[in-house]
Amino acid sequence: MILMLHLQSKRFEMSTFRRHWRFALMRVGLFALALISTRTCLAEDARWSKEKAWNWYNKVSPIVGCNYLPRTAVNMTEMWQRESFDPTVIDQELGWGRKVGFNSVRVFLPYVVWKDDPKGLKKRIDRFLEIANRHQIRTMLILFCDCAFAGKEPYLGRQAAPVPGVHNSGWVPSPGLTLVTDRNVWPDLEKYVKDIVGTFRQDDRVLIWDLYNEPGNSNMELKSLPLVEATFAWARQVAPQQPLTVGAWSNRTDGMSERLVELSDVVSFHAYNRPADMKKKVAHFTSLGRPTICTECLIRPAGRFEDFLPLFAQHKVSWYNWGLVAGRTQTYMPWGSKKGTPVPDVWQHDVLHANGQPYDPKEIELIRNFSKSWKK
Repeated sequence: MILMLHLQSKRFEMSTFRRHWRFALMRVGLFALALISTRTCLAEDARWSKEKAWNWYNKVSPIVGCNYLPRTAVNMTEMWQRESFDPTVIDQELGWGRKVGFNSVRVFLPYVVWKDDPKGLKKRIDRFLEIANRHQIRTMLILFCDCAFAGKEPYLGRQAAPVPGVHNSGWVPSPGLTLVTDRNVWPDLEKYVKDIVGTFRQDDRVLIWDLYNEPGNSNMELKSLPLVEATFAWARQVAPQQPLTVGAWSNRTDGMSERLVELSDVVSFHAYNRPADMKKKVAHFTSLGRPTICTECLIRPAGRFEDFLPLFAQHKVSWYNWGLVAGRTQTYMPWGSKKGTPVPDVWQHDVLHANGQPYDPKEIELIRNFSKSWKK
């Protein structure tokens, strides 16, 4: 009898333990869901209204820009490291850019350099903004990027020399593909986002924040989306005066592009397309009722300036073509070019030779006259 009572008591204790344990697990799960929900709400609730977005856009447009690295840099790490940061070349090239007709540049920032030298990186960003502003150029800053043409994770120190004939052979991602899904690193990524955006959140020289370039590229697919959502939330917590965006960059059907648009204050997209497909993209993105910016374009010979600038002007789409000066990125070479491929007569990207002379003077005239076409 005593043994039976003892066993019943043990069963009662185990049953009670299991109930409490299940309840505890349920509370942990609900707390985690609440955190995710809160983060998503923070990212969405602070999204600019359409009215606010249009008020901003009407003051700053047309944006006539290019994606920029100096000719001396093979990637963003080489652009921003203390040892290779080159304000003299940047000053020269942005002067050329202003003469071409550009009033903005889109620039990539490397987490790996911030991690190593946060104060130094911010000092160099400030120097860059000072130079750009002197040339009446405002800057779009990019915090993360999934593109990995080099097939390497980012690294400090001397960067590998460009492979002759290979398009963008030294390009590495940021923060690095392995870090995108490593939640143990996210607290540091949050510090990075809040430090950079927080430092320049009221700086008129910063035009707009492009938080993440081509999330999901390099076979990351939807694995990058949680970091995109978190980055929007982190950036909005420091309340920048500038709008936030991430560009829809592919024809994926998994919901990535739709989500990027939902989170963005102004709509942005990439379009390396032939004229017919470019028209479809412009029609789609402008139909969403927000200011629209094409943050990457120009892929000769399929999509030249004369193919898309009139379309952009007609629909009030601002833009950034890929590349200013031909340099160590070798983006004048076509995608997929092999080692030793000769420089083609028709460049894929870039608008100026290394000496500042135009690749095609007719293109320069189109760029310079874009603002006039916009006003018609």
